[in-house]
Amino acid sequence: MFHKSGHDMTSAQWQKDLASLIDHIRLPSFPKVLEQFLHNMCHFDTMLMVTFKKSFKPIILHPTNPAEQSMTLHTYINRAYILDPLFNAIQDGAGQGVSRLIEIAPDSFETTEYYQSCYKDFDLVDEINLVIELDSKITCAISLGRRTSLGTITRAELNRLNEVYPIINSLIRQFWFSQSQEYVQYEKSAGAMKQALSSFGSGVLTPREQQISGLILQGHSSKAIANMLDISLGTVKVHRKNIHTRLNTSNQSEIFTLFLAHLKELDPTATATAL
Repeated sequence: MFHKSGHDMTSAQWQKDLASLIDHIRLPSFPKVLEQFLHNMCHFDTMLMVTFKKSFKPIILHPTNPAEQSMTLHTYINRAYILDPLFNAIQDGAGQGVSRLIEIAPDSFETTEYYQSCYKDFDLVDEINLVIELDSKITCAISLGRRTSLGTITRAELNRLNEVYPIINSLIRQFWFSQSQEYVQYEKSAGAMKQALSSFGSGVLTPREQQISGLILQGHSSKAIANMLDISLGTVKVHRKNIHTRLNTSNQSEIFTLFLAHLKELDPTATATAL
């Protein structure tokens, strides 16, 4: 039995809501109706629905109304997404399903400037992601954000999302098959951005320092970096000190600022305008 806002949700109501969702499957309004449907499964404050395609920037499927799109969202879509744990998990071949951000994020992700600007500033304390493979190249991700007032997702809510996931998966795939041409016009090649992390600090940092700076920006701790690269913790700390010296920075926030400037140089078209 599904629940809505703490009260029993009848089978008849569940069937009615599902029927409404199916009715919108070939309409641009589908994501908005899906948002209401998911509200019956769990509480959340924000919903972002995007598609990821290798070598392309993410495309926003919801919200499409510019009035609902913040400057932070545009920064994410145009530049900062390549630091996003979900984006990187998908690039690394993470499969379909329901997961929380905390399960896929690097161990020190919450200390990153990216987290501070894209999560903490918006008072998001939990993010639940539904990942759907649309085809061999394109993946859809629905991110449900919860603020402090809601707290972290409950086990019951997570169970409901997992129960309904197969239905959501099928419906979104059908929606994409019928509506994809409405969105591919917004495709913009990431071009040089694909190599942004590896090229950051080029000519200033050594190849190893470039590699480590990229891992730092993504939110990996010194200990995690040491394990990933099979080097000692002391060596990582020396590299971090050298990175700050060579970049003339003193903290991660300043490295993040330099990185965003680097991204803008690689892609001058990455402006804060709506798609």
